[in-house]
Amino acid sequence: MECDCVFCKIAKGDIPSATLYEDEDLRVILDLGPASKGHALVIPRTHAANLFELPDEIAEKAIVVAKKIAVRLKEGLHADGLNLVQNNGEAAGQTVDHFHIHLIPRYKNDTVNIKWQPGTLSEADKEDILKLFR
Repeated sequence: MECDCVFCKIAKGDIPSATLYEDEDLRVILDLGPASKGHALVIPRTHAANLFELPDEIAEKAIVVAKKIAVRLKEGLHADGLNLVQNNGEAAGQTVDHFHIHLIPRYKNDTVNIKWQPGTLSEADKEDILKLFR
């Protein structure tokens, strides 16, 4: 673990947190700056700055744990929906360079704003992208 990473310190237990779940690979905590009631973070104990550096087995486990916690939050808090948000890089809104998944319970008429203006998929863009997968 990197000693200057705040999420490594939280995952290790060096910084106290309101922990909802933990095992040998992950810790799920309540976010100290919640977007809504129940906003939680799934944090791997292994340091990886983002999804691209995260080992596949931890990524797989993180999404399974995220689903389990999301179900409990949604049902227990009577949320109307839930966002799973995972940002990679500053341009994508990542503010802590340690992979994490946000679980954000949503309520009708809440003030959480996770929206974008839909664009149009051009034929040129479509072909450029499809070439990457051929």
